[in-house]
Amino acid sequence: MIIGVLTLEFRLHGNRSLKGKRKIAQSLKQKLRNKFNVAVAEVEAMDVHEKLVLGVVTTANETGRVESSLAKALAMVEAISPAELTRCNTEIFSD
Repeated sequence: MIIGVLTLEFRLHGNRSLKGKRKIAQSLKQKLRNKFNVAVAEVEAMDVHEKLVLGVVTTANETGRVESSLAKALAMVEAISPAELTRCNTEIFSD
């Protein structure tokens, strides 16, 4: 079993509330879940209204399939996100 983790960190310029942050996070999470069938959660800085960190996880039986899925998810986020993507990190784990 191969597990892939994509960590995405965003800077939310001009965001003044956690409600605004939650709206952006929910939108991105739902789009990623619907398009790529991945698990997505906010993983850090939950009380900071200008920073959003999402963890995206997928699993498959081939490394290439996991890498491809996460690369496509990253490309989609870069294309549609209203926030500035400041950092991304991909990790692949195998048994």
